[in-house]
Amino acid sequence: MTRFTLDDTGTAVDVTVRELIVAGWAGREQAGIDEHIEELRALGVKPPSATPLFYRVSADLLTQAERIQVLGNESSGEVEVVLIGTEQGTLVAIGSDHTDREAEAWSVAHSKQVCAKPVSQAAWWLEDVIDHWDQLTLASDALIDGEEQAYQRGGVTGLLHPRDLLARFGLDQPRLAPGVAMLCGTLPVIGGHVRPAEALTVSLTDPVRNRRLSHRYQIDSLPVVS
Repeated sequence: MTRFTLDDTGTAVDVTVRELIVAGWAGREQAGIDEHIEELRALGVKPPSATPLFYRVSADLLTQAERIQVLGNESSGEVEVVLIGTEQGTLVAIGSDHTDREAEAWSVAHSKQVCAKPVSQAAWWLEDVIDHWDQLTLASDALIDGEEQAYQRGGVTGLLHPRDLLARFGLDQPRLAPGVAMLCGTLPVIGGHVRPAEALTVSLTDPVRNRRLSHRYQIDSLPVVS
C-alpha cells in the first residue's frame, strides 16, 4: 500500500499499485525526442523502434523512500510526472525514472527494471491541473561531487499532454485504472550529458495555484564484484 497526501487538504489517499509503466520517448515535439535520443546514443543506447514506448516494470519498484541502492556507479535519475490511478480519480505526483545506464546500452527495458523509481508523498488530483497543464514546469537538481547543480529545467510542454499520452496508451479518457501508475517522460539534461549523482531532487511547479511537489532521494552505490 502506498499513501499519497493531497498537498492542499492534507487528505491521505491509499493505493495498492499493481502495475507500473514507464513511458519512454514521450516528447511532444520531434526535436525534443531527437535531443533525448542523442543524449542516450552517446551512452550506446539504440534509438527506439517507435515513440512513445510503454515499458512495464515491477510495481514494487515504486518507492517513496529518501534513499535507494543501486549496483555500481553507472545509474542516474531523471524528473518525471507520475500519474497514479485510484478509486477516486487519477493523482499527479513527481518522481524519477532512475535507470542503470550501463544496462541501457544493451536493453532499455532491462535497465528500467533494475532500479527503484522514487516518487513523492505529496500529490494533486489530475482533474485540478489538467485545464492549465501546459503552465506546469519540471526541474531536477543533482548533487555531484558534493556540489548541487541544476540538472533539468523546462515546461511540461516538452512532453505529451496527459490526454494525448493516455490516448496513445489506448485509453478514451485521461484517467488511469485504480492501481495503475505511469511515469510520463522526461526532459533533456542541461549540457546534454546524462551523469550519475549522489542525490537528486525532482519537482513539479504549478504557478496558477502557487504550489509545488518535490522529492529528494539519496543514491547509495553498491560495489560490483566478480
